[in-house]
Amino acid sequence: MKPDDARIPDSFAIAKEEGMEIRIGEAEDLKDAHPNSVVLNLTGHSGRQIEVIGESLGGSLVNIKSINGISANFSGDLPTLILYNKDQPGLVSEIASTLARENVNIATMRLYRAYRGGTAAMVIECDQEIPKAVIRKLEVSEGISKVIYYSLREGA
Repeated sequence: MKPDDARIPDSFAIAKEEGMEIRIGEAEDLKDAHPNSVVLNLTGHSGRQIEVIGESLGGSLVNIKSINGISANFSGDLPTLILYNKDQPGLVSEIASTLARENVNIATMRLYRAYRGGTAAMVIECDQEIPKAVIRKLEVSEGISKVIYYSLREGA
């Protein structure tokens, strides 16, 4: 829903009709969290689960702070790839080239790592939807351990 959607007062009822379960409580274990933070434990149609920590920054601005415990910093407004990978030379270039060959333009890219040569993550926001075939190709790429695709656009 958009921030000015007339259905917002009925959003919890609409979510329930769509099969969503919503529980509101205190998130005491969120250290150094923004006061308007939320923890989302999501389960997809395939049964795959993901934990997202988001922050409402005001003025309809949202920031995704963490996905499955890995730091992040993106709005969620654009189709987004989250890639868990080994921190190794050439992998960023390989992923960017794969997307470019498929005419997918990168809007932003952020890199995170636990330590040099260890576990890392890429958060890539794109200007268009990423075709399922590209996601499958990335899932089997050497050095990539997990791919999450996030999009709120219609039909995604």
